[in-house]
Amino acid sequence: IVTERPKAKVSIKPDQHVFRGETVTLRCDIDGEGVTSWKYSWYKDGSDSVFSELQEHTFSSVTESDAGKYSCYGAERGGSRTSNISDEVTLTVSERPKVKVSIKPDQHVFRGETVTLRCDIDGEGVTSWKYSWYKDGSDSVFSDLQEHTFSSVTESDAGKYSCYGAERGGSRTSHISDEVTLTVSDQAKTVLSVSPQKWLTEGDPGTLICEVKGSSTGWTFSWYTLTASSDSSNHYQLLSDSSRGAGGNYTVSSAALNHTGVYVCRAERGKPAYNTTYSNTQPLWVTGVSPPVSLIISPNRTQHFISVSLSLSCEDQSNSDRWRVRRYTDKKQLEDCSSSRWGSQTGSKCTINSTKVWHTGVYWCQSESGEISHHVNITVHKAGAILESPVHPVMEGDSLTLRCLYKHSTPANPRADFYKDGSLIQSQTTEMIISTVSKSHEGFYYCKHPKRGESPKSWISVRGVSNELSHSESQISVLHTLSSVLTVCPYLLVTVVLIFKCCRMRDST
Repeated sequence: IVTERPKAKVSIKPDQHVFRGETVTLRCDIDGEGVTSWKYSWYKDGSDSVFSELQEHTFSSVTESDAGKYSCYGAERGGSRTSNISDEVTLTVSERPKVKVSIKPDQHVFRGETVTLRCDIDGEGVTSWKYSWYKDGSDSVFSDLQEHTFSSVTESDAGKYSCYGAERGGSRTSHISDEVTLTVSDQAKTVLSVSPQKWLTEGDPGTLICEVKGSSTGWTFSWYTLTASSDSSNHYQLLSDSSRGAGGNYTVSSAALNHTGVYVCRAERGKPAYNTTYSNTQPLWVTGVSPPVSLIISPNRTQHFISVSLSLSCEDQSNSDRWRVRRYTDKKQLEDCSSSRWGSQTGSKCTINSTKVWHTGVYWCQSESGEISHHVNITVHKAGAILESPVHPVMEGDSLTLRCLYKHSTPANPRADFYKDGSLIQSQTTEMIISTVSKSHEGFYYCKHPKRGESPKSWISVRGVSNELSHSESQISVLHTLSSVLTVCPYLLVTVVLIFKCCRMRDST
């Protein structure tokens, strides 16, 4: 009987693609009728060398060097019949996949946020993984999902997390991941600052910077201004262009008077959105070159003692009553004189009957439409000495007089020392006079009496004469001269006519 020569068939268990360290078995099967016993020969990568004669060849801990193309062949034991050689079957050996744990929105989160742990395994040849999650080195599996979500995380959820994968319906497994630490803190807090400084001149650039303390990932920011209220609570108004500062920086490229205000910010992230608390308040003061109104203070100085009367008046060219006096104090509150207990407003004048230390703050005039005056930093002190200095900026070329004032009676020796930016500039005098002020005189000044002590510091601002002002003055000078000439011209003309007539009459005679 003549039959077809049988063909050998190679199979690999558990799979043709395995991970280093696994146990792998190659098996050679031959369906040859009439042959009861076969002698097997195994070949690798087309070599003629036989590396095994077993029907099943096992690698107890496979490595990358065992990868290759395998084939087998059978010969009848004690006979002459042989099989055809099998088709080559490829064994692929790769590194056992490493698992990676990721945490969203961040590894540092805040109580109440929604947090998702995710386990990712890059293992070739595995279509479905079963996941196991562990916490703080425990052997107990607390979740078998690829993504595990805490809908409202608490401090008890903080810890070190790792995950591991096993092939569904197979024997292959991944390495266990490195531990990733989840930190859960109390309510998130935002911190607001300003650069380069909170006092700006109209046209200057400035940037408000909002940061979440201890965290920087995934936040978007909203910006608000503090509005005046009659009670002690703060009220916030969202800026119409708040989205412009969503990245954490709200930049004013050219400051205008209406940018003056007290700002706060807040951050959010995640879905559903998690919001931080409001930040600290951050004032931004913009001084105009020619504001439409002036704040007049009586007594005319920035430093005052307690228990004295203080008058603050808003004066414009039309003497209108459309202005109100506002202030921002150390208590981080924005208040109107007319709607609070600290003063009484009549028309555009605010009166404080008896000054207190808590009256210290920044004061200004403002209309309903947002027009404002210069800002004045007023400080109130219990005792000792204070510095009498100008309320408003001094123009270059003007004179400047500084005096040391005392709470009670003037001391027998009223002479004091005067300092600028920490350096002594004049000693033992009752007043300091700078006859011609220049920009170099700008700075912090204070006085010091040997017995009454040192006054608080006051900033003296010096403003240069602008080109526009000089040009305007030139125009006024030209117009004045022209006006004088035109005024004189008719008289000159009449005089000339009279002289001419007299001459003709003399000739006639």
